[in-house]
Amino acid sequence: MFFPIEEWFPAFVLTLLVEGPIVLAGFRGATVSLPRLALLLVFANLATHQAVWFVFTQLFLVGTMAYTVAAETWAVAAEAVFYWAISPGVSTRRVFAVAVSANAASFVLGHVAATLWPDLLRLPT
Repeated sequence: MFFPIEEWFPAFVLTLLVEGPIVLAGFRGATVSLPRLALLLVFANLATHQAVWFVFTQLFLVGTMAYTVAAETWAVAAEAVFYWAISPGVSTRRVFAVAVSANAASFVLGHVAATLWPDLLRLPT
């Protein structure tokens, strides 16, 4: 099973809407400016979200525990590295806590949205 490409962008936007406030709150008080943090959020998610949708679906069967663990581990680890690289003085623990929290929320809310409103993640044709 593969994710249809036309569903990627709505899912990506949903991911940013869910993870954005968590990341912004998680780095409140850090020396990272809001515009940099917002750009980082978008680019970190561009890297991880596309890999989850288009690379991991080639390596694992979607919906299996192996797929979920591999894809979510990748997303958390890669985004944590992005956040760590731009936020000197922020502890590694805090960086990972933000990445885990943001990804857990988007994973859960993404599944809830896809279950309750399956057309939400489809572009109009």
